[in-house]
Amino acid sequence: MNIRKPPKWALKEALTTPESVFANRREFLAGMGLGFSGLAAAGVLLGQEGPSTIPAEIDPSANLYPVPRNAAFTLDRALTAESVNAKWNNFYEFGSHKEISGAAQALKLRPWMVTFDGLVEKPFEIGIDDLLAKMKLEERLYRHRCVEAWSMTIPWSGFPMKDLVALAKPLSSAKYVRMETFNNPAVAPGQKQTWNPWPYVEGLTIEEATNELAFMATGAYGKPMAKQHGAPLRLAVPWKYGFKHIKSITRFSFVAERPVSFWEKILPAEYGFWANINPEVPHPRWSQATERVLGTETRVATLPYNGYGELVAHLYKNIKGERLYT
Repeated sequence: MNIRKPPKWALKEALTTPESVFANRREFLAGMGLGFSGLAAAGVLLGQEGPSTIPAEIDPSANLYPVPRNAAFTLDRALTAESVNAKWNNFYEFGSHKEISGAAQALKLRPWMVTFDGLVEKPFEIGIDDLLAKMKLEERLYRHRCVEAWSMTIPWSGFPMKDLVALAKPLSSAKYVRMETFNNPAVAPGQKQTWNPWPYVEGLTIEEATNELAFMATGAYGKPMAKQHGAPLRLAVPWKYGFKHIKSITRFSFVAERPVSFWEKILPAEYGFWANINPEVPHPRWSQATERVLGTETRVATLPYNGYGELVAHLYKNIKGERLYT
């Protein structure tokens, strides 16, 4: 008799939001003749507190959400409240403080083109809505651990990154995926700081990008991605610190040489390429042994690889002489 031991991040059934609740929400909105975009057009911004000074933008992908939950990816903690998640964000393009959700509303999401180039069979460019139409969307509950020692638990919507890699058709000579965010100082005041190496760049190995955990997030909380979270397309790699989770992606380049990321260029003594979560390896300026769970203000022990080691630890077993955890 095989007894399946649930992974450490498995969420107790009582703590999850039943899929039927999301389904009923969609049916309710449809019965009113409204989707998320309809509510936005009526001047209601879901998940935001108080009036916005920026007109609501109708998202053409709103009717795709909520999406079915993948029960293989659950959690051992209750989800972070959307109201908390919406108001605590790192998005340096819009400022170096956490409360940038208002400023981020200036980001225009359409048209949004995504470029695939480098070592691929044929470089191409595709609009975000055409890209979404090619992907099977699902919801995954993931831990999110910031290098600053705080954490959330988030219901991301999106698709496996391995499906995006398959769409790109990289050549065998491609060893890494280099990702790049938008670059528009006219709407992102942080990008006027010319001493920073804009645009934001991050990278993964091909093996990491095609691991089953690597996820391209396009929504959260049963809705399209909020702008402050990196709409319309961001990376979610829950075994790595949050600065690896590049937001508002516009380019995927398949390359043979390891890319140098944004934070590596700024502070190479503190931030490296791998950035795997390890409680036993402190940041040069603070401990990583515990984390503050936002919304509860409790402090809990951090797990190696954020609790996902059984799915990803094998990726690094033969890597010697490198800083894997900062």
